[in-house]
Amino acid sequence: MDIVLVAGLWLDGSAWDDVARTLEDLGHRPLPVTLPGQGDGATSATLDDQVAAVLAAVDGAPANPLVVGHSAASSLAWLAADGRPEKVAKVALVGGFPSSDGSPYADFFETDGGLMPFPGWGPFEGPDSDDLDEETKQRIAAAAIPVPEQVSKGRVRLQDERRYDVPVVLVCPEFSPAEAQGWIDAGEVPELSRARNVELVDLDSGHWPMFSKPAELALLLAGVAEA
Repeated sequence: MDIVLVAGLWLDGSAWDDVARTLEDLGHRPLPVTLPGQGDGATSATLDDQVAAVLAAVDGAPANPLVVGHSAASSLAWLAADGRPEKVAKVALVGGFPSSDGSPYADFFETDGGLMPFPGWGPFEGPDSDDLDEETKQRIAAAAIPVPEQVSKGRVRLQDERRYDVPVVLVCPEFSPAEAQGWIDAGEVPELSRARNVELVDLDSGHWPMFSKPAELALLLAGVAEA
């Protein structure tokens, strides 16, 4: 199956390298996306540019793909389901939740000169990063790409309610499926509360399993694709 891979903030398509190799070994075709403003040097990129890049990857897939969004990019995966509900076979959300219509995409940290730099590991101490060794942390931080402000503060725009018919698998790394179900039931994730086919799957890792547990993540995604 074609699997579109969209990494979260500060990451480019190479974040998926180890996952992609295992997916290929398992007979799937990974399609990592390097988002505008996150690896192509376009510091003036907008959220619309990133959405367009993901939709282009979906449109370029020979068959209906699984679209995987990590962290904040869970919203990009959901926007793909909104923009191409007839084309996206499934959506997998890894450690993130889709924002609602009109919400900011990822206005989480301060910006500087029109960019939102990686804030360091302080905000992510605990379950988010406990499974990353210091060498991996240093490597991720050194490669982190400041996200254009027009991306982080861009407004999510959802239009097609057929997105709620697209099957969703929520991969739960640093939080448990029970916690996630509680948030959904409480209405804290309204998009998933309205989705008609949501499955929650546990993954024993931190927030960046593509670095800490790439083989396990690849096997999980392959299972989602084949189910």
